[in-house]
Amino acid sequence: MKPYTGGIRHDYKNADDHSTNPRARRWMLFAVGLALPLLGISLLFVSQAKQSPPVQSELATTPLSNEPAVLPPMPGPTAADTPPTEISVELDYALLDLLVRRGDTLEELFRRNGLNLTDLAAMADMPDVGAALKRLKPGDHLEITHREGEVLSLRRELDDIKVLSIARGTAGFEATTLERAIDIRTSGAHGVIDSSLFEAGVAAGMSDKLTMAMAGIFEWDIDFIQDVREGDEFTVIYEELWRDGAKLRNGEIVAAEFINQGKIYRAARFRDATGRSDYFTPDGHSMRKAFLRAPLEFTRISSKFNPSRRHPVLNTIRAHRGVDYAAPTGTPIRAAGDGKMTFRGVQGGYGNVIVLQHGNNITTLYGHMSRFAGAKVGNRVRQGEIIGYVGQSGLATGPHLHYEYRVDGVHRNPLTAIKPPADPVPAEYRDDFVATTAALWQQLDLYQHTGATTAAN
Repeated sequence: MKPYTGGIRHDYKNADDHSTNPRARRWMLFAVGLALPLLGISLLFVSQAKQSPPVQSELATTPLSNEPAVLPPMPGPTAADTPPTEISVELDYALLDLLVRRGDTLEELFRRNGLNLTDLAAMADMPDVGAALKRLKPGDHLEITHREGEVLSLRRELDDIKVLSIARGTAGFEATTLERAIDIRTSGAHGVIDSSLFEAGVAAGMSDKLTMAMAGIFEWDIDFIQDVREGDEFTVIYEELWRDGAKLRNGEIVAAEFINQGKIYRAARFRDATGRSDYFTPDGHSMRKAFLRAPLEFTRISSKFNPSRRHPVLNTIRAHRGVDYAAPTGTPIRAAGDGKMTFRGVQGGYGNVIVLQHGNNITTLYGHMSRFAGAKVGNRVRQGEIIGYVGQSGLATGPHLHYEYRVDGVHRNPLTAIKPPADPVPAEYRDDFVATTAALWQQLDLYQHTGATTAAN
């Protein structure tokens, strides 16, 4: 097409007008094309909002109030979300649990484990502590804390109840004896003798120690070597010591009964306000007599009281003014009654002899001992205290105890002499005794017996 060359152009526009620019025109069309779809989408949402019912929130259902709204707390992190924290504690001391073996001493245990011997000496010098520390037996445990050998504390069980605790303080070591809580329960056993007392005790579920304790209660009235017969019965009510649900051991007998050849002997423990305890009959008489029937556990009576006996060594007629109790060498000999030691030494054919002075001008003599125990002349001894040991010193053909009983210097037969009784329940404690022991007699009554009669007290 030819360009226009003549006349005036009626559609003339300025060449600077960008509307006639093709590139500008394309951008304008693109903007318009983009705006139209967006406008349509907006109109669609508005239309749906008008047709749908309004959604009510939980806050909208709450009545209006003047109080400020309380929003629920934001959930915190759970244990699963929280990483574990490792805490490292460094102790500045070491703990030792030392087991005592046969032959061990405290000094050897301290040396073996690098502990300060000066600390041991300081603890051993403490009042009432040294003896408890040194009295070790196999199986004992010592818990010790220390810092490079310097002892900080020591703990040791003295028995089932008491614990010795020693700790280093600012002024040195301090010792404390702790008592742990013990549960005391009551139990009972009943037996009939078929062959021996100990076999009957085992059949009744009793330990030998408990059987011996029962025999010790009745030893003033019953000779358990010669008097016990088949068919004799016994009942024992005793304490059991428990801790943390486990039985530790048997405790004391609180009441007992023994039927010997049809006679009933009964005893119950009574502890008065002073803390002294003993066994008494139902009418308040002491089971103890002023003197034991026999001052030792013997095998047999090898020679009785006989003014016309022929001496086995001298082969001459010489009065035997005592009783000979045969027993193994080393058997403990006990004081027959409370008294004062007036002689201890060698006395002719008696060998090693002890003489005790008792009340009412009564003396007892113990001969042919192998050795003496701790008490010396002038010391007072208690009934049952060990004063020596069986032997055959002097003129003796075998190990035995020669025992004499004298009243005003006159020899009496120890087996038949009437012994004065021990003191009964004091008058001021009589009502308390009756109230305390009533339940014990009832417990013994639960066991039925036939052909038995109550022994005279």
